[in-house]
Amino acid sequence: MLTLPFTKNGKKPAESNGYPLISLRGVDKLYKTAVGDFPALVNVDLDIKAGEFVSVIGKSGSGKTTLLNMVTGIDRPSAGEVWVNETAVHELGENKMARWRGINLGIVFQFFQLLPMLSVIENIMLPMDFCKTFPKNERKDRALALLEQMELADHAYKLPTALSGGQQQRVAIARGLANDPPVIIADEPTGNLDSKTAERVFGLFNELVAQGKTIIIVTHDNEMAKRASRVALIADGEIVSDKPNGVKA
Repeated sequence: MLTLPFTKNGKKPAESNGYPLISLRGVDKLYKTAVGDFPALVNVDLDIKAGEFVSVIGKSGSGKTTLLNMVTGIDRPSAGEVWVNETAVHELGENKMARWRGINLGIVFQFFQLLPMLSVIENIMLPMDFCKTFPKNERKDRALALLEQMELADHAYKLPTALSGGQQQRVAIARGLANDPPVIIADEPTGNLDSKTAERVFGLFNELVAQGKTIIIVTHDNEMAKRASRVALIADGEIVSDKPNGVKA
């Protein structure tokens, strides 16, 4: 089982205490187009408790990625409120947003977005260097420990292009964990992986949740989505179903 290396406060991640770690309240998102306003999200209410593993599913263009962009602060709501870890994300200025995001969120992208000119270990150390979350003399050891947990320590000093897609995705997860954030956000994290590697990535997510992390993923794979503890279905910008796995609609 995956065991997280040392954390910022030296303690195991806290278990869920029942409060909504993430809360969207009446969120609308309108995009202006040549033919008028396009509603990407419509009056979205969503609460996610600490320690939950939530899959967001829906057709292409349904609003899945826009929903994630609200949580991460990559985009702002046209109306409504977004709260993450007691912070009003919708009110954060650009100067504070990047550091807040680096400390509170680990973001895993479909296309990895590793910097090709940096080695694997340098990619993982980068968030720690930017946010200064760990003492400088501890960052390399932490990055190596994360790679060890991902079974990639032997590849630490290679460039990302020398790794397979599945290996690069595990590096991206390690980078997302670098600052020990309470929340992991993953946008189609298995979209470019074969089924066996995708299964392994979801296994990693489940182990992280067991250790106290909160995870939200967007996925087009309904079967993989069932590996989460809760599935939210979004259609035409609205959450039309939100149920724990194992409960029929």
